[in-house]
Amino acid sequence: MGAEARCSDGPAGKVSRVIVDPATDTVTHLVIEPRHRQRAGRLVPLDLVDVTADGIRLRCTVEEFGALAAAEETELVDGLDGGFGLAGLGGPMGAPAPLPVVVQDVVPRGKEGIERGEPVHALDGEIGRVEGVRIDPGDHRVTHVLLQEGHLWGRKDVAIPASAVTKVENGIWLNLTKEQVENLPADADG
Repeated sequence: MGAEARCSDGPAGKVSRVIVDPATDTVTHLVIEPRHRQRAGRLVPLDLVDVTADGIRLRCTVEEFGALAAAEETELVDGLDGGFGLAGLGGPMGAPAPLPVVVQDVVPRGKEGIERGEPVHALDGEIGRVEGVRIDPGDHRVTHVLLQEGHLWGRKDVAIPASAVTKVENGIWLNLTKEQVENLPADADG
């Protein structure tokens, strides 16, 4: 996550999250956010992705990238306050108040999204935040969840084996205690 991606004819953006099939622990899509626009990410199927020494290359043009499925849905919410627009207060100079906007990540049915910054939960409480994932290039399985563990003076990057993940729902849930995570060796690639 955070890696730069390029189309065949120009920059695409940065990887902001990955979509995983929990039944097989394989990555099915990357979500790539264009550099020039926030929250305009696209769901990129893994069959369009090549990983090279220079980074991520997409087998599509910038125009084709823009036509891929959106990774977020935006909805104007009306009626939360009885239909009067933000409790009937109105906007500046009596103008109608703007409707609240809700933006939700799009995740294909049966899949789970993993995003940098999500909480990682040990059996006895939160242990840190997701920094990324490590993916086997051969079969696209998630092999490790990467996080920065510890406090300000004693932080270390840790690669938690995917076998320790029990679920991906409102964060990453582990079958390890905080002490077991703390005792994992520092990630040599981190």
